[in-house]
Amino acid sequence: MATQPVALLMGARQVGKSTLVRRMPALADHRYLTLDGLATREQAHRDPEGLIATGDRFVVDEVQRAPDLLLAIKASVDADRRPGRFVLTGSANLLGMKKVTETLAGRASYVTLWPMTRREHLGLGTAGCWSDLAAATVAEWPAILEAQTAPQEDWREAVSRSAYPPVALFNLSAEQQADWLQGYLDAFAVRDVAEWSQLSRPLDLVRLMRAMTAQLGQVEHQTTWNRLTGIPRSTVSRWADLLEVMYQLVRLPAFSVNRTKRLTRSPKVYWSDTAMALHLAGRPTPTGHHLENLILADLVAWCWAQSTRPTVHHWRTADQAEVDVVLELPSQRVLPIEVKAGRRPDWSEVTGLRAFLTEYPDLSIGGLVLHGGTDTYRLAANIVAAPWWRVV
Repeated sequence: MATQPVALLMGARQVGKSTLVRRMPALADHRYLTLDGLATREQAHRDPEGLIATGDRFVVDEVQRAPDLLLAIKASVDADRRPGRFVLTGSANLLGMKKVTETLAGRASYVTLWPMTRREHLGLGTAGCWSDLAAATVAEWPAILEAQTAPQEDWREAVSRSAYPPVALFNLSAEQQADWLQGYLDAFAVRDVAEWSQLSRPLDLVRLMRAMTAQLGQVEHQTTWNRLTGIPRSTVSRWADLLEVMYQLVRLPAFSVNRTKRLTRSPKVYWSDTAMALHLAGRPTPTGHHLENLILADLVAWCWAQSTRPTVHHWRTADQAEVDVVLELPSQRVLPIEVKAGRRPDWSEVTGLRAFLTEYPDLSIGGLVLHGGTDTYRLAANIVAAPWWRVV
């Protein structure tokens, strides 16, 4: 808000966007408009310029429901470029929506609000200790990790607990959480998606989401989704893009630096909330891929909180050497991360991480192995293994 005329806060339904903008003291002098309200939405469609002319500073909630309003906002800020005039929220990524022709490029700062991190749920107000690790040498990592105060937790319990605030903050039982997730899913498929895609059979979309979450942590293969669901390949592709735009599907792109090895270019597939992924897939027993997803979600939330934004990737070669997550920092250094659900992974279980460090010795800070045990220890001079809960 101190930099640009517009701040655009995006994220899935129910992650807390409206609560945040309505309770921030810095926005007390902004007029609040929600396009979930029929009368306001009709006015935004009928006379967007007139609506914006009724005030000087606005919070506009769910702005994606009236894309033409963005044109009126653009005209307003071009005439008056004072910072912090507009704060907009959207339950879809406006930068990726084909129906939104105005993205306010050069006039807006973009922030994504993700479901709550574990440390936010604990009241610590942060994501994991990624900043500390990124700023340190691998020799300093063990001391940093041992100094963390977030408590130990069984990863199976952590991935089974939804990170959506209405669930996380009220300590719902497993049955209550399942009811809430199903209600969210029903509303998402029937109402929210219908705004952006002609869905004559919403259950087809839900079947596709189930197929996706059943292959969590694997390389995206739309042909397999087509075969499992019977949904045409073109529809699968279009709906997958839509699910990503609406912050359900999370694609982890492939690391693009290629030196001597032929790399897999396809993204891997994860979900924005691990409990929703379990609910969709109908899997009562979490797998190691859900632990990967939990760590990735924390890392993505941390990345979006940085002014100079790091990016996350995966790495996989044609001969199947792979690293679960590669964090690429603004310094152009990288931190490869391998996730193991076991309690004490050894040297033989990190062949992919060792291959990556051999391939990119000058780029890598060091290798990090996050596991389901309790011990922090070195696997090599440049590889540290630590419990996942010391980082996330």
